[in-house]
Amino acid sequence: MPRTPAFTIPDLTGSFAVVTGASDGLGRVIATDLARAGAEVLLPVRSTTKGEHVADGIRAAVPGAAVSVRRLDLASLESVSALVDRLTTEGRTIDLLVNNAGVMTPPERQETRDGFELQFGVNHLGHFALTLGLLPLLKAGGARVTHQTSIAARSGSINWDDLDWKNSYDGMRAYQQSKIAVALFARELDARSRAGGWGVSSNLSHPGVSPTNLLAAQPGMGRQRDTGARRVVSLLSRLGVAGSVSSAAQPALMAATASTARGDEFYGPVRTIGGRPALLPALWPPMRNLHDARRLWDESERLIGR
Repeated sequence: MPRTPAFTIPDLTGSFAVVTGASDGLGRVIATDLARAGAEVLLPVRSTTKGEHVADGIRAAVPGAAVSVRRLDLASLESVSALVDRLTTEGRTIDLLVNNAGVMTPPERQETRDGFELQFGVNHLGHFALTLGLLPLLKAGGARVTHQTSIAARSGSINWDDLDWKNSYDGMRAYQQSKIAVALFARELDARSRAGGWGVSSNLSHPGVSPTNLLAAQPGMGRQRDTGARRVVSLLSRLGVAGSVSSAAQPALMAATASTARGDEFYGPVRTIGGRPALLPALWPPMRNLHDARRLWDESERLIGR
């Protein structure tokens, strides 16, 4: 049965969209639906071989789609800088940026190439460096930036005394921190844009719960088999309690493309773990402190050397 979109994406012909994490799962759905709406889509991916395979799939699903692939490893600030330099040289203004890529709960503490705890480094700092590096192109396009947070960010906090979790590592609490950081960055980016007249809007989405590969076997991250949580989520998805990968992508698409969407808004499924996408009535408590948002921005700039 053909999939029926949860809402109608407006015509995006002539726009240029960048979607991280588009070689799999939610990002692949987001990129495909943006291409279907007429956008030219760039897939920055760690494996260009995998990225080209996905790009070919999008072209097959959407005849005439304009899709390109660039290399990006969010666990390496050098890789982020290389992509920023390339896109800056190419000079194409950006209309949509969807910061969707992420990693979740490696079985043991791991670090990025720059020495940051992996989840904080990839989910937050990599996207922070990418977005700030692309800011001139985002300003030129009057862009909307949508940041993908997680249901895990309903609770938890920023571990200010040990952002890299070098002491008493807890994988889930570190993941919660990284996704709270995503939300705080989204809010501060929008606040600074409004204050500075940048013309960039920044908002948030979360996908609920769906059977993506975040908790699947990932030997490269030290996980040899699917987690028990992924098996449970897959069952709940089949029963219609949790979302599917396709439905879970819809809040980000709504946040990124809906004509009614604005900066500093939060989108997600109506039943938290699944359901149609909607503007949510309130931010979760860990996301509300704008002092924390400003503090995180300043600390993140220091960490990435800006």
